[in-house]
Amino acid sequence: MTTDVLEPKEAPRERRSPAPDPPAALHGRLLNVSRMATIGEMAAGVAHELNQPLTAIANYAQACERLLARPDSDPADVREGLRQITAQATRAADIIRRLRDLAHSQRGERCLAAINALVTELRELIQTDALIHGVTLSFELTDGLPQVLVDTGQIQQVVLNFVRNSLEALSARPIGSRQIVIRTEATPERAVRLAVIDNGPGLPAETRQRLFDPFFSTKENGTGLGLAISNTIARSHGGSVGYQPMEPTGACFFILLPTEPGQ
Repeated sequence: MTTDVLEPKEAPRERRSPAPDPPAALHGRLLNVSRMATIGEMAAGVAHELNQPLTAIANYAQACERLLARPDSDPADVREGLRQITAQATRAADIIRRLRDLAHSQRGERCLAAINALVTELRELIQTDALIHGVTLSFELTDGLPQVLVDTGQIQQVVLNFVRNSLEALSARPIGSRQIVIRTEATPERAVRLAVIDNGPGLPAETRQRLFDPFFSTKENGTGLGLAISNTIARSHGGSVGYQPMEPTGACFFILLPTEPGQ
């Protein structure tokens, strides 16, 4: 007589749902989504900005070719054409570098920075985007502001989010009357205030309380991430964001950043 020995069956493993990401990781991913969306919206302006130096390079190269084909060409003219090609290539490389910096998904180290310098670094990109949308852009940057301890890339993302909101709000106004002002100033509460102000239609009172809520958007195809991410960035820096209606019409989005003690 034989006896069958049955090996004990392995108990079925319990299927576990993947552990939720920690808040910091989720915030990092949402920030990256917001940054990519902003860069995508700026694509037309970026293409226009890149087209200018590339066109100049082609024109100078053709001019150099014509000069070299002439028996009486002046080498100094050819050298000047080559210098211009180098300058325009450098300009194109700078545009790409700025975009690469904006697209960088890793969180940067915080450092003391001048808020006006952060705005100035974005000036060409924002100016080009404004021209594409028929908007007059002006800067009112207060001199001598105290420095702030910030992740520079994140604060620049807030500026871009505010500007993109204003550009979209101004689409209903006729070209020639669209205006945006970027303003920096100190506040009595020992903070630096950076504001983006437009003369668009503004926002109805019933939507103002939810402006910075995730996934809330007044735009038909909006993601509702830009202002929510801006709010999270400001709070992580010990600051805040806000909205203020303008008279007779318009909107002001601002971020408040605390200054370092003793400055």
